[in-house]
Amino acid sequence: MTYQPAQPAQGNSVSAGGASDVKTFFAAALLPFSAGLLVLVGALLIGVFGGILGVVAAIFGAVWWRSLNGKKFFPRDIGKGSMIGLSVTTAVLLLLVVLMV
Repeated sequence: MTYQPAQPAQGNSVSAGGASDVKTFFAAALLPFSAGLLVLVGALLIGVFGGILGVVAAIFGAVWWRSLNGKKFFPRDIGKGSMIGLSVTTAVLLLLVVLMV
């Protein structure tokens, strides 16, 4: 019988830390929410055609987000500026929806 020593525990190689995980969670929640708000704002303003324009705007927003983060939707560590921009954009869209309804 051979003896194999226990391997030392290694950290999570995907995560960059607890704060990074929280930022990634909020980004994953805010991205589809803001895309839906874009479609809703377009539909409320113009109707069906506005909804279609909202879908196009949501696609451009996803491309913008990806270009800010080095060609990844959820990089290992999301930058502070990217999160601030996404949060402000989502807040403005939500305010528009609340005022229009």
